[in-house]
Amino acid sequence: MFTKRPPPGRESASTNDIYLAVDQSASMAVIDSVMQVVHVLFAGLWTGSVLFVVGAVLPASTAGSISAAAMETVSSRLSWLTRISAVVFVATGGHLAGTGYTAESLFSTGRGQLVVAMLVLWFVLTGLVEVGCKRLGGSAADDDVAAAVESTRPIFLAAGVVAVLLLVDAGLLAAGVTW
Repeated sequence: MFTKRPPPGRESASTNDIYLAVDQSASMAVIDSVMQVVHVLFAGLWTGSVLFVVGAVLPASTAGSISAAAMETVSSRLSWLTRISAVVFVATGGHLAGTGYTAESLFSTGRGQLVVAMLVLWFVLTGLVEVGCKRLGGSAADDDVAAAVESTRPIFLAAGVVAVLLLVDAGLLAAGVTW
């Protein structure tokens, strides 16, 4: 009743296009901006943390520079950051997708397909980090950090690749790339 589809040729609907009966220009603009900022901050923190673990923590632990207790702490904190980020991404990403896209535009436009790809990559990265942290934390508790790192290295390398793909996807969305 109060919704309309975006005009032909437009990639996505704005909140003003969706909720015509309510003047939301100022209040929704602030909410949309806050959601966007929180989403990007958590995405940067999370993907950056994954890449830091892959690029700095795992190599240092293989070289013997990191104790088992420290490795267990890193693993636990990365796991908790992943879980907290999941809640934040559901809230902020759900809001952004719900106010910026219709169900049809998520699958029929280039920008919508980038959003769907981001969702898939997010699920994959969450799974990889959770599995990697669980294995790493359990193995590191046995005081053989080098063996723990070697057994989880492929998982974390895959997580690093997915984190980079997420950042590339976000960059394409931020740059307004479409097809």
